[in-house]
Amino acid sequence: MNTIFAHQDALNSSKNILRNLSILKYYMNIKIIVGFILGTVILIGGSYALLTLTDTASKIESSSNVKAIITSKIDHDWGTIGINDGKVSTTYTIKNEGTEPMKLFNISTSCMCTTAQVKIGEETSPEFGMHSNSQYTATLPAGKTAEVIATFDPAFHGPSGIGAITREIIVETNDKSNPQLSFTAEANVVTEVSEVNN
Repeated sequence: MNTIFAHQDALNSSKNILRNLSILKYYMNIKIIVGFILGTVILIGGSYALLTLTDTASKIESSSNVKAIITSKIDHDWGTIGINDGKVSTTYTIKNEGTEPMKLFNISTSCMCTTAQVKIGEETSPEFGMHSNSQYTATLPAGKTAEVIATFDPAFHGPSGIGAITREIIVETNDKSNPQLSFTAEANVVTEVSEVNN
């Protein structure tokens, strides 16, 4: 009699194990399906983000009727600045001496401690830095001037930022003969300005 109960218990136990396995298999299938759906959504979303952040230059046609002329110095020296003295800025100017509107785009800098903006009339662009990839495009009418405002934060790198620095600011244009404008800014960053004057 005990043997029958033992077999019955073993049979019930096997049924419970099979039932639990089928439930587990069901939930595993759901996890796989949900994982697949999430993966697909992430893949599609990532692809869309990459497509929308593609190089703006591929969408802008260059023109021989646009003439980008830098009317300021292309380099600026802030001299000696203290690491805790706050941000410093300088402005460069670009004139469109062509007969068609000039496009200014893919604005970037050579380091995250430096940002650049383009100002045309009363309109100022967002700030752009190193590795900036934006759909922003400024339009400079023929005969008009734009300002490129470069801002450097001497405290950005902390104590490792002490010493001489040179930063580059890049602005791309649709001028066929001058598609990339480059400006530089430099400084000597010190702990305190008074240490240089003594």
